[in-house]
Amino acid sequence: MRLHPILTALRKHKAGVVLISLQIALTLAIVCNIGFIIGQHVERIQRPSGLVEDNLFLITQRYIAAPPSDAPDSIAKLDAMQLADLATLRQLPDVQFATPVTSLPLLRNPWGGSVTVSLNEPRNTTSVNTFTGDDQILQTLGLQLIAGRNFTASEIGRSATQGEVQPPVAIVTKALADKLFPQGDALGKPIYINDNQSPSVIVGVVAHMIIADSDAPESIAWNSLLLPIRMDVATTRYAVRARPGRMQEAIDEARKALFQVEPLRVIEQGGRYSLEGIQSFAHIRSVSYAKDIFMTQVLMTICMILLVVTGVGITGLTSFWVSQRNKHIGIRRALGARQLDILRYFQIENLLIVGIGCIVGVGLAISINIGLMHAFELARMPVWYVIIGVLTVLALGQIAAFVPAKRASKVSPLVATRSV
Repeated sequence: MRLHPILTALRKHKAGVVLISLQIALTLAIVCNIGFIIGQHVERIQRPSGLVEDNLFLITQRYIAAPPSDAPDSIAKLDAMQLADLATLRQLPDVQFATPVTSLPLLRNPWGGSVTVSLNEPRNTTSVNTFTGDDQILQTLGLQLIAGRNFTASEIGRSATQGEVQPPVAIVTKALADKLFPQGDALGKPIYINDNQSPSVIVGVVAHMIIADSDAPESIAWNSLLLPIRMDVATTRYAVRARPGRMQEAIDEARKALFQVEPLRVIEQGGRYSLEGIQSFAHIRSVSYAKDIFMTQVLMTICMILLVVTGVGITGLTSFWVSQRNKHIGIRRALGARQLDILRYFQIENLLIVGIGCIVGVGLAISINIGLMHAFELARMPVWYVIIGVLTVLALGQIAAFVPAKRASKVSPLVATRSV
């Protein structure tokens, strides 16, 4: 089919061509950038935590009869109560491991700090997220130890306040080890935590462990530091690993057993967006990424609305042109044009219009992305987002134009010529 008749017809409808092309360009530019933002949120949601998340749950509880002060005898009583809880949990038939923790990855209560490798360079520090536990922390969380060893029972310290105890040893993630010791020789090296004068020796390196703040930038998202400390406070947390397929049974057993050991405690029931009480790690992940999930759903809805509105616009314009060209269609049919020829004519005409809009839209999409990069420090949009956007809009245009084009191909030559 020759393009000259199509171009001649389009020149007679310049206003419609310009308006629909601009709509297509705006849709393409917005959809490409929204799709890129959605992709970033999806990547964030799907980031691995570094933990074996199945069969892992967290208990958050508060002692009602907790000692009122942080005197040594009060701390000793709190520690005894916590040790009794841990012994009870570890003896349950559906529990494999349990450890006291102050936080967990994605729990949104980061215990921040800093680490340096030399006291002579206090400015050369690295931000870290500190996690505490005992000699069962690696097994409970399912962390992959790639170098060194776990904590031993004799290395576990206890404290009532953050930073009061400087542990002699520490376990770091590989990402943090590589930042502190780029040569790859972190194991056995001393580090200084939170400006303490006494060093902690790195005895183990785990593959991955994301920090508690799910909104943290990627540059610090894996800077996790594990310390052998048991916090003696009124509100405690226990990470518990249930036997495979027995997590609900373990949760029920744990609640009942803890109240038998110490009835004067509070374990909240929790809720859809609550992190209190007894919660599975799957629930913790869903709550942590609730904003990302909601934002993704909103942006996807906006994309769908834009595409639907653009498709309706293309369908409406094509239907309008078909109704105006009954005479032209009838003459072509009388001269021997097949239904396929008429259908192809309008599809190619639509392809040209959408193609013009895509050319303008690609430039606009890149310009918007550059603006977002400067305004919100957004990353550069990969070219394949633009390619997918162009293909999507081109396909949308063909689908939207098909129904009116099919109707045009069925116009009878006799009816068209008699309407003159």
